[in-house]
Amino acid sequence: MVKTASTMLELGSPALPFSLPSTCGKTVSLSDFQDSKGVLLMFICNHCPFVKHIANELASLGENYARQGITVIGINSNDVKKYPDDSFEAMKIEVQKRGYTFPYLLDEDQQVAKAYRAACTPDFFLFDGDQRLVYRGQLDDSRPNSEIPITGSDLRGAMDSLLAGRELPVEQTPSIGCNIKWQPGNEPDYFIAAGIG
Repeated sequence: MVKTASTMLELGSPALPFSLPSTCGKTVSLSDFQDSKGVLLMFICNHCPFVKHIANELASLGENYARQGITVIGINSNDVKKYPDDSFEAMKIEVQKRGYTFPYLLDEDQQVAKAYRAACTPDFFLFDGDQRLVYRGQLDDSRPNSEIPITGSDLRGAMDSLLAGRELPVEQTPSIGCNIKWQPGNEPDYFIAAGIG
């Protein structure tokens, strides 16, 4: 388990288009959500202990904020050949097990993760109604075996501020998790530069 931090994509960056298969049997595109008050992209997977640690909170968060007009989307970009626990069929089981109500998408060629400079699972990217990045950082301070309660305070606070029209702080704490499992030869420059591979 290699601890990896978010690359902290520049605030104000635009959300980049994608169309990916969902466990619900549909193709989901960013353009489907032009009328949302915000879009939260969560790079997650099934097997990572950091994601397992917060999975119930992700399910709760997805349900809570969808009702308030924020679109929540989970994206799995891991190498599913090397990590079969993250396969598309396993993702379908995970949705049922965790009670995820948000779309859970497979980024099989890993191009969406690269476009967003995603580095870890979980990695969170919150965009406003104009699809500009306003938050990228941790869910909260809890980590596996930390004995710190899972509250979702950082990410929930960011979404609450977005919904209330409040400006979000520029100082944000990076998310920490397992590195995205890149396909051999597909490692992005920012992954190699970090010396993780």
